[in-house]
Amino acid sequence: MSRQLTVLIAAVLTVSALAGPALAGTAYLAYDPADRITTALTRGLTLEVHRGLFGAVAIRRIISTTTRGSADIRRGGPDEARRALPEYAGETTIYTIPEDGDGRPLARALCPGADQTYLVVGLVRAVRPLTMHAVGRWADGQYRHCVELSYTYRGEWALPPRNGFGGGDNPLPERP
Repeated sequence: MSRQLTVLIAAVLTVSALAGPALAGTAYLAYDPADRITTALTRGLTLEVHRGLFGAVAIRRIISTTTRGSADIRRGGPDEARRALPEYAGETTIYTIPEDGDGRPLARALCPGADQTYLVVGLVRAVRPLTMHAVGRWADGQYRHCVELSYTYRGEWALPPRNGFGGGDNPLPERP
């Protein structure tokens, strides 16, 4: 029995090792606003996400779907941002919006007057709705909930192959 179990575990690990890297990498998930407030603030967005080997997803960048602009975000932030959420909120992953580039206008739009803005996000999965909460830290050191953003899933964007013809790094075939 132990020999069969060892063979089975080895087979599962081999399949996992081969399938894991195919799932890992960068993906682009597009979302449409699900309510009036979200429409007024963002009009839709695309998330550049990194999928880890075991399916974990981390947001790297928020890209505006309708206007020119994108903001890098960093995973992590103070636990006070999570504690500022309404009682019903189940979102737990905190992201910091840096003040450089388009991060500053995004932060100002979501939490006008805050010194620092954070996003508290739920589980990011394709085909699932997405809820984000903007939380700000003001000059008095208080953390306040600014707005809840609700999105419906629109689709996943794929990056084209490098040479545009499905050949990856292979050069274009020569013409006869």
